[in-house]
Amino acid sequence: MPPFGSGLLVLTAPLGALPRRAAAALAAAAGLVAGPLYVHLQPGLRLAAAPPPSPAAPPPAGPALLRALAALYAAAARRGMDLRVLLGPGRRLARPPRVLLLPANEAPGPPGPVQLGLQSLAAAAYGCPPNLPALLLGDPAGDLDGDPEEDPECDPDAALPTFSSVAVGGTFDRLHGAHRLLLSTCCLLARDRLLAGVADGDLLRHKVLMELIEPYELRVAKLREFLEDVKPSLRYDIVRLLDPYGPTITDHDLQCLVVSQETRRGGEAINKQRLEKGLPALALHEIMLMQDPDHSENEEDKISSSSLRHRLLGTLLRPPRQDPALPSRPYVIGLTGGTGSGKTSIARLLGRLGAFLIDADKLGHAVYVPGGPAYKQVVATFGAEILHEDGTINRKVLGAKVFGNQERLKSLTDIVWPEIARMVKEQIREAEAQGKAVCVLDAAVLLEAGWQDMVHEVWTAVIPEDEAVRRVVARDGLSEEAARGRLRSQMSNRQRVEQAQVVLCTLWEPDITRKQVEKAWELLQQRLGHDRNP
Repeated sequence: MPPFGSGLLVLTAPLGALPRRAAAALAAAAGLVAGPLYVHLQPGLRLAAAPPPSPAAPPPAGPALLRALAALYAAAARRGMDLRVLLGPGRRLARPPRVLLLPANEAPGPPGPVQLGLQSLAAAAYGCPPNLPALLLGDPAGDLDGDPEEDPECDPDAALPTFSSVAVGGTFDRLHGAHRLLLSTCCLLARDRLLAGVADGDLLRHKVLMELIEPYELRVAKLREFLEDVKPSLRYDIVRLLDPYGPTITDHDLQCLVVSQETRRGGEAINKQRLEKGLPALALHEIMLMQDPDHSENEEDKISSSSLRHRLLGTLLRPPRQDPALPSRPYVIGLTGGTGSGKTSIARLLGRLGAFLIDADKLGHAVYVPGGPAYKQVVATFGAEILHEDGTINRKVLGAKVFGNQERLKSLTDIVWPEIARMVKEQIREAEAQGKAVCVLDAAVLLEAGWQDMVHEVWTAVIPEDEAVRRVVARDGLSEEAARGRLRSQMSNRQRVEQAQVVLCTLWEPDITRKQVEKAWELLQQRLGHDRNP
């Protein structure tokens, strides 16, 4: 674990050199800083100069600065770093730096005076304590000497346009490098105010793995902290977006909307609405998308929140339950998911990897058979009309009696669920007798029945509702309306995810599901330690 929780990295190299130097500088800093890494850009500054330097104005907002920002945020994204390139001093930073850093190749002069100058700069610009550790990073590898590499098509004297009031919108889930570059561009364009719309509600419905999108309040808090750190001189209005337009079609003060190639048509639709309402059209400032060189076959080739959510599949999202009443062996995974989620196929894959499988649905059938533990009480409660001629329970008739009637449904589950739970515990004991290290309880109603008390971790399978409907219609021959009704009578994906340690999704090809499950299994083995063999 890096020794410092946050840090301030001062870069004094020419802006044109940063695209080549960014990766090496951040690699060196990553070994020292675990949390936010703030970056102060001041090209040409000599920290060993006397008297101690005071911070100058930030670099001019032009193409060279944008290229430097893009390089820094791209390098940070590859390392999963919380990078914040500061575009102006003026307030105490949200997570005050615990260490000051400068690349050694940017430190002309004796180390002592350079470090003192670094401390002086941090104190003057950001109110840092004067006695913070100040370290020179080792000379980064790579060809860092020579003249800066400038873009021949980039006019060094070009400047970005500025506007009094700028708007931008997005989901801003898991604030990543592309978000940070987008927001930094907005900060450079805005002189007084930035209006940031954060999508919520129905706007999230068709997002990939929308159940893993961070709560609105958390997204807003992260967004505000980043913006107020990066450029504290602006006023930030952050609003909830429940439709594609929000206040952009009513706000008289707005002058510019920041878009990408993907969202330009949305910007044009906003301008059409504004013109119809008698408002002036907004200038549309288009930014480039940030490419993701590490994307996998089923992820977007740009840095995106959906790719980050996909990478969460199979990982531990929250700590396992710590219940001393649970035996440490076998380690029990509760696998759940709605109708059509692919839960059963996941269970089979886990079985092939060595898990002892317990099928709660099969146990449920066993409790209903004549002579089964729930048979007599179910018949006594719901009447002989639920029986076939041979005396077995007609579960379709029984289901029709309880469907949509919460009181009757509770009467049935109060009879059946405790008996299934008792049988599950017997199966867990059988797994222990066989020396199995991991047991998987495959149970659609795991959470509804409260059976999470019997497991160490809850794993849930999720699938978009439209895909689940398609699968149920094809598998069970139901109408689309009936399939949708069945799904909406169950616990929602989001409710399951909120209680799960691990999330899996079978939306893509079977091979991708297999890789997800293998990843989840391998991480589980790491959690359990190498001494546990299935």
